[in-house]
Formats: sequence, C-alpha cells, structure tokens
Amino acid sequence: MNKDQREIQRKLRILKHADKTGHVAKTCRYFGVGRTSFYRWREAYKKHGEDGLINHPSIPKRHFNRTPIVIEEKVLHLRSKYHLGPIRIVWYLERYHGIKVSDATVSRILKRNGMNRLPRGTRLRKVHTKRYNKQVPGHHIQMDVKFLTFIGDKGEKIRRFQYTAIDDATRVRALKVYKNHTQANAIDFVDHVIEKFPFRIKEIRTDNGHELQAKFHWHVEDKGIRHAYIKRGTPQLNGKVERSHRSDGQEFYQLLTYKSDVDLEAKLDEWERFYNFHRPHGAFNGKTPYETLREKL
Repeated sequence: MNKDQREIQRKLRILKHADKTGHVAKTCRYFGVGRTSFYRWREAYKKHGEDGLINHPSIPKRHFNRTPIVIEEKVLHLRSKYHLGPIRIVWYLERYHGIKVSDATVSRILKRNGMNRLPRGTRLRKVHTKRYNKQVPGHHIQMDVKFLTFIGDKGEKIRRFQYTAIDDATRVRALKVYKNHTQANAIDFVDHVIEKFPFRIKEIRTDNGHELQAKFHWHVEDKGIRHAYIKRGTPQLNGKVERSHRSDGQEFYQLLTYKSDVDLEAKLDEWERFYNFHRPHGAFNGKTPYETLREKL
C-alpha cells in the first residue's frame, strides 16, 4: 500500500466514523483533525469518490509569473546543443529572438529542468594568470594550431590541423584548415591572416611549436611584424586563442559530421564569419568582435 492509498484509508475511516456516530465535532476531536478539513474531504468524496481524497499540492499548477514555455524551450535548446552559460543565453535570446530575460531567470529554468550543471569536460577552467587586453586592433595577435581528428566513411581516423589567429583587442579571428602540420603551412597561414585582417599587424605571438621555428620566424619579421615566443609550458599566455579553440570544440566541431575537406573548409568559413560578425562575446558584454572593432577604429 502506497502513501496515497494509506491517506485514502485514513480519511475514509474518519468519514465513516462520523456517519456512524452522527457527531462531526466529536469525531474530529477524536482523530485530531480540523472540521474545515473534514467537510472538505466529505465534499470531495461525494463529487469524486476515493480519488477526491488524494492529497494534491496547494500551489497552482502554473505560476502566473512563470516564464512562457516557448522561452524555456529556447533556453534549453541553447544549453543542450551549444553548452552556453546563462549570460550568453541571455545575449543570444535578445540578439536573435528579441527576447529579454535576466540571467537569474535562465539559471532558474536550467535548475528546474536539471540542466544547471554542464557535462563533464565543458565546465569553466581556472585561469592561472591575470589576462591583459590590448586596446589597439592589430597591436597583438595570438596564433596557435588546433589538432583535429575525424572519422572517415570506412572508420579510419582523419587528421587535420586548424590554424588560428585572434586579435587581442577585438577577438577578430582568421581560421584555415590544413592536411599537414608544417612551417610551409604556417607561413601560408600568416600571409592569409595579413591579407584578411582589416588592420595593420604589429606583433604575432606563438608557442614554440616546430611549425613556428626559424623559417616562419624570419618570414614574419621580413613582413615588418614582430614575432614573439611565449615561455615554454605557459599556454595561458596565449589564453585568448586557447579559449577560442574551446569555443570551436563546443559550438562548432561537436555539431560537425566530416564529409570531405571541401565541405569542412566551407563550414569552417561559415563558422568564422559567424564568430566574427554574429556571435556575442563575453569579453565585450555581448557585442561581436566586429562591433567592437568598429568602436575602436
């Protein structure tokens, strides 16, 4: 016998005792219940039978001020598909749906639906150094390589390498995928960055990878751009490009199915445009990199 059945039997026993004795007040005193509750039970029993004696929450089924279900669905979609945090969800809703909600409201929706914690491996990591910000576009460019592994049609592993450059001041990025991890490709990519970025580059900062050694170094210097290496074992000094790679993994590659290099390049180009022109950025309170660039120029 479950809890509801036990409650029904108790109330039936009280109702039958009152009918048998004909004294409601004495029955209520004997069983220790209020007469208001007794009369409510008797009325519910007459209308609905034993089902009327089941306890129901006293709160309304729907709160008057509860967020509309259509907004909840959008919040849950952004969380489950892109692993966005509450404040970024707020920015996306306002920018693309014209919906204004607070981050506290988003947090409550996520908690109510059991999605207030991100999956393992996607939570925020600690920052070991204080991040700095350059104010002039092009003054400081961070460059790095993201290693990619795809599964081909026959189950084979396909290795590709995403070269990334990001401007410190605006977070404007340039991306390009190569089949090989070489100095020749690093040189080709830096030429691509120089041509693509809409401002003059003063310095490029990289780690000490083999693809970024002498030939690459002097090629960059010959372009009139200073090339600086970060200290070994301190990837946080190139933290902005490292963080952007995490965004690539969570918001782009986890949704991508590899078909061919041509398809990959087309989709990466589309992702780059979205990142630069449409994606709200946390460092600028929801503004996109190019919106920030226009303010700084």
